[in-house]
Amino acid sequence: MRSRRLAGLVVAPLLLLGGCSSARPSPQATGTPTASATASPTPSADCDNASVLATWTVNRLAAQTVVVPVTESNVAAVADQVANGAGGVILFGSSAPAGLADALADLVARAPDGIEPFIMTDEEGGSVQRMPNLVGTFPSARTMAATMTPAQIRDLAKRTGSALRTNGVTMDLAPVLDLDDRPGPNNSNPDGTRSFSKDRSIAQAAGLAFAKGLTDAGVVPVVKHFPGLGGTTANTDVASAPTLPWSTLQQDGLLPFAAAIDAGVPAVMVANATVPGLTTLPASLSPEVISGVLRGQLHFDGVVMTDALSATAVSAAGYTVPTATVAALAAGADIVLFSANDVPSMTRQTVGAIVSAVNTGFLPRSRVENAVNHILAAKNVNLCG
Repeated sequence: MRSRRLAGLVVAPLLLLGGCSSARPSPQATGTPTASATASPTPSADCDNASVLATWTVNRLAAQTVVVPVTESNVAAVADQVANGAGGVILFGSSAPAGLADALADLVARAPDGIEPFIMTDEEGGSVQRMPNLVGTFPSARTMAATMTPAQIRDLAKRTGSALRTNGVTMDLAPVLDLDDRPGPNNSNPDGTRSFSKDRSIAQAAGLAFAKGLTDAGVVPVVKHFPGLGGTTANTDVASAPTLPWSTLQQDGLLPFAAAIDAGVPAVMVANATVPGLTTLPASLSPEVISGVLRGQLHFDGVVMTDALSATAVSAAGYTVPTATVAALAAGADIVLFSANDVPSMTRQTVGAIVSAVNTGFLPRSRVENAVNHILAAKNVNLCG
């Protein structure tokens, strides 16, 4: 694949995932059906997902852009949200029940027209594992990079991904591509041992190997936290924080993400940090970051996911989860994360805010259709039968 120039820099991919299409698991691999929606027109040579999405209600489009959080020990708690078309479910906890696969199968069976939500979790290794009792424990990213070859990391990720698939998980919010070598993760450094290395070439090779291994297993990898959290002085979950200056990121921290995009990674999570020299907004809400750099300069055409919009960095910028969701979609994001004590209420408010923004003309309907088109492509859903 040709190198890509970004702001005077040359980015060469280290590990090909085979392009965006082949980086996405097949329907047979993921268990996500190639679904035909009830509202779909009779299949024809002119039919594609975009033409079918033009017939969906705004409410249905909006629901597909929202990921609902749930404790892995009680996934039925979000059954109503899945039945209403939520685009994803994120599992939280530290030890999953033995019957998780059956519980998740019952949950996704409620999805309208067989368009299953992403079932996602954070299985990074080290201190960030949600279900080690089911998938096995494995080292942190930093330890992996220091003790294993990329081929060994890929094999480990494939084994982990296979165990995730067996237990009903279809998306892993990993690997972290941020460049960092400091202690953590903690409130002053979100990365710490979650980062493979401060050395770009090491982090890039190890991170892409991990992403490839997940892909081999039929699990969708999500690289994070764009455009790079390495070097931040606070965890955006608990405080506002800037990344390193944009001029610095372009020379170092951004490059693993550019390589991953060139290699065909299907999904990118955007950070909640501001980017000095580029945007004063949290990156997850910034048109300059998402539409300008990620979509425009890096030509990424996969799923753009926000970090949790319930984070302190987002609320400190003056946003609630619903208003931040509208801002994120307007900036070019496709699917949003949040945490909440009352998930049903927050989900209704968030979907309602999207619908209202479209109905008032603040958020173009075409932007929401485009977001859902990206989501369905990553799910390998064909609405035309």
